Amino acid sequence: MSKPMSLFFAVFSVLLMCATAISISYNGWLAVLFFLLTVGSIGAGFIVGAKMRRRKQG
Repeated sequence: MSKPMSLFFAVFSVLLMCATAISISYNGWLAVLFFLLTVGSIGAGFIVGAKMRRRKQG
């Protein structure tokens, strides 16, 4: 994965983690939503990285 794309996924995931932490004190359901978005973002980063690595090999 290229460095700018890695940076994007890292920064986006950290922002979602911060949103999750802040929303815990306001609304539990909103915190759950942000948590699921965070996990999805991290998972998407791993998926994109694996696909790009696979394309480069084959």
